[in-house]
Amino acid sequence: MVLSDLLYPDNPRRRQELIHLHQELLDCMSTNFHATNELAGVLNEHLGCTIPRIKIRESSTIKENCDIIIQAMSEIQHQVQKIDSDMKEKLEPVLYQKLHDIKEPELEKIAIAHRVFSVVLGEATSTAGIVAVKLIGSNFITLTLGKLVSLLAQIGASVLGGISIAILGLGIEMILHAILGAVERNELLAAVRSYEEHLAQFRAASEKYQRAIHEVTSLVRHQVQ
Repeated sequence: MVLSDLLYPDNPRRRQELIHLHQELLDCMSTNFHATNELAGVLNEHLGCTIPRIKIRESSTIKENCDIIIQAMSEIQHQVQKIDSDMKEKLEPVLYQKLHDIKEPELEKIAIAHRVFSVVLGEATSTAGIVAVKLIGSNFITLTLGKLVSLLAQIGASVLGGISIAILGLGIEMILHAILGAVERNELLAAVRSYEEHLAQFRAASEKYQRAIHEVTSLVRHQVQ
């Protein structure tokens, strides 16, 4: 037991609490990496995109991994915006408006979108129109993905950002290194509060993001079958 733990007996418990929160955050990030790769795979296969897969770097910090997933999500946003621009350029204004009209039957929207991709790609898969309509005709990009990118940026810029992904103990010591007594206690309290605040928002946004992707990928799998 270190001197600070003798002075403030609750510090070991706070360290364990911090480790638990840290692991929960990493689990959430890992799921988002997987979901982002899944969506990128659908865009690459059916809409002619070339978005690279991403992987958590266990030797890097939380901020560096946040930056990796933010870059991938930003590329997805860029590609979807490009797809929307292609639709607007190649469709008559009335047909383009139908794609964004929530009152229009989805099957008609899919047929319109597929027509465009048959021209853009030369030969589009049968699911191209479905994917395009699901991504363009909903608030997936503007709200769900945008919210998650914002939260990842906040996490990366917070006190959590410098913590190592791989070695939990070392990561925490990076915050607490050579800090004793009341100063360490304050740092622990601040770190725990920061984790709790960011994790609550991040968890909720991640669940929405994963549900939105699952909706798209489930439709794709059903169409293929």
